[in-house]
Amino acid sequence: MAALVALVQIDAAKSGKPSIIAIAVTSTAVFAQSAVAQTGNVARGIGQTLGDAPHLIDDNARLRARTIVLQRENDRMRESLAQAPELRAIAAASANEPGSIEAMTIGFDPENVSRTIVIDRGTTAGVKRDDGVINAEGVVGRVIDATPATSTVLLVSDGASKVPAVVQRGRWWGIATGTNGRVRMQYVSQDAKLKIGDVVVTGAGRSFRAGLKIGTIAKIVHPEGALYQNALVEPAVAFGRISRVLVVPH
Repeated sequence: MAALVALVQIDAAKSGKPSIIAIAVTSTAVFAQSAVAQTGNVARGIGQTLGDAPHLIDDNARLRARTIVLQRENDRMRESLAQAPELRAIAAASANEPGSIEAMTIGFDPENVSRTIVIDRGTTAGVKRDDGVINAEGVVGRVIDATPATSTVLLVSDGASKVPAVVQRGRWWGIATGTNGRVRMQYVSQDAKLKIGDVVVTGAGRSFRAGLKIGTIAKIVHPEGALYQNALVEPAVAFGRISRVLVVPH
């Protein structure tokens, strides 16, 4: 083996090229050196990481706290953006009703026995019993009870609600009575040529001025032998999402 190695080396020396043995030994040495260097780098990296661990934990905690703050700010901005159209609409309605009192809905009848809501303004703010309540869409109802801080509003859709009403086209009078869901326009003259889609507004009365929108006619009823005709009215107000209202002093 020694003679073979010597011959290979001598032959390579004569040709002026590195021998196969020299190449193999060099490659092995380079691989070993690279492995040792890589192991050293990993060891130094682990040591540095362990040394920086307390700082990394603090930085991570600060980032988590900042993320929570940013998420809350984002949620508030989304809610403000969602409320913006309603705020603009109620501001426009308030401009048309001088002396009106802006309020927010803070409660409703959970058992749905009566169609009522509770608002966050009461006698201290100037709210009185029988004051009308509207929003940007139309008639909401009237105040049936007022305490210093809150008031209860009977919705126009409640069966106990009765409001003087007028069919805007033709000026036909009637009484808008709640049906615990919609509104029924009663006691309209048989001479009235009612049409689906006719707008129904308030007549001048105890709680409302004339001309506030109650809804639109969805169905016309002609009771047999009756002196009057009735109409089923789709309310202008979406009672399931009432948020901001205006109390209009009677």
